Amino acid sequence: MGLARPAIWGRLRRMSTLAWFAIASLAAWLWLLLGQGFFWRTDQRLPPVGGGRSVPAEGGWPRVVVVVPARDEAAVLPLSLPSLLAQDYPGEAEVILVDDGSTDGTGELAHELAGGLRERRGPEPRGGLPLTVVSPGEPEPGWTGKLWALRHGIALARAREPEFLLLTDADIAHEPDSLRLLVGSARANGLDLVSQMARLRVASRWERLVVPAFVYFFAQLYPFRWINRARPLATAAAGGCVLLRTETAVVAGVPDAIRHAVIDDVSLARAVRGEGGRIWLGLAERVDSIRPYPGLAELWRMVSRSAYAQLRYSPLVLAGTVAGLAVVYLVPPVALAAGGPTGDAAAAWAGGAAWAVMAGTYVPMLRYYRQPLWLAPLLPFTALLYLLMTVDSAVQHYRGRGSAWKGRTYTGNYVSRHGE
Repeated sequence: MGLARPAIWGRLRRMSTLAWFAIASLAAWLWLLLGQGFFWRTDQRLPPVGGGRSVPAEGGWPRVVVVVPARDEAAVLPLSLPSLLAQDYPGEAEVILVDDGSTDGTGELAHELAGGLRERRGPEPRGGLPLTVVSPGEPEPGWTGKLWALRHGIALARAREPEFLLLTDADIAHEPDSLRLLVGSARANGLDLVSQMARLRVASRWERLVVPAFVYFFAQLYPFRWINRARPLATAAAGGCVLLRTETAVVAGVPDAIRHAVIDDVSLARAVRGEGGRIWLGLAERVDSIRPYPGLAELWRMVSRSAYAQLRYSPLVLAGTVAGLAVVYLVPPVALAAGGPTGDAAAAWAGGAAWAVMAGTYVPMLRYYRQPLWLAPLLPFTALLYLLMTVDSAVQHYRGRGSAWKGRTYTGNYVSRHGE
């Protein structure tokens, strides 16, 4: 026994630096597999409601107002807006589209789509939900454009005294029963905020490579199970589809309390939870994003415009994030590729095992997006792209371009405008 211990320490001292990094990566993946709220599972779906149709609450189906902020969304509106106007909701509901300074005729198109729906469906039995289109003008200083639009839309909605507000982006298409299921679930489970991560479009080669990973990384950062616990360990929401109790919004001071937030969905969830509100977040089955990201450039802008804001504009957090991504995602394939030819068995074994665990945790998300499983081993390459996007986000921030989106630039708590 006494001789074995020095021999073990001798072997450990002879291990390469790459082997130690590979072992660290494997340890990290074992922790992520078992200790990070089972983030990789895709079973967090809308809580059931008595067969999916009944509302277990007094007073029947509550009044709902749908608020849609829209800026230059004429390309996607023909697919998304009719899906809202055609909701099969048993209670009173209406849609308010807030035209946030569009230059492509978004507001006019919304009116045309609503009129066309009424003509197709006729006055009997229903001609679709009522639509109101308004424009609040340019945001005041300190407001992001989306939240400025939501402020105006929510103020108008409150005059209708709805029990719930559905805040949904202009690129989100809803199945006809989406609103009914959302409201029923919120009522039956006593929830103040119900948010679904819309199923993003996956059609092009780059979308297949990047989009499922986007949701995978989000769930890793904010494990849905932790958010949905009775005693939550994390707080987040998905801004594309948020059902919010109006009373809770008033108490939380939403959206004024988060008026400068670039990542408005997470800020909204924190504001609601800060006032004791109950939150649920999961993957959608009846809600889809139809916004196309056909090339890498579009996906790059989508990620990089808010990545550094997610890191709270901190160089120290950025450095830690880059190092963490490198060790967790990039070391395993490097260790396996380098360890085999050089005879570094420890590096090759640990790197291969870490890569296998990594790929295995990605499989459920690929299945959710109905993508081929051979994409799972490519996750390190996708992670490298996200690492570069995050660094680029910081570079753009320090160049004064911040989070650029549709003619507006958000840098920290300040808002500026530039031409596109």
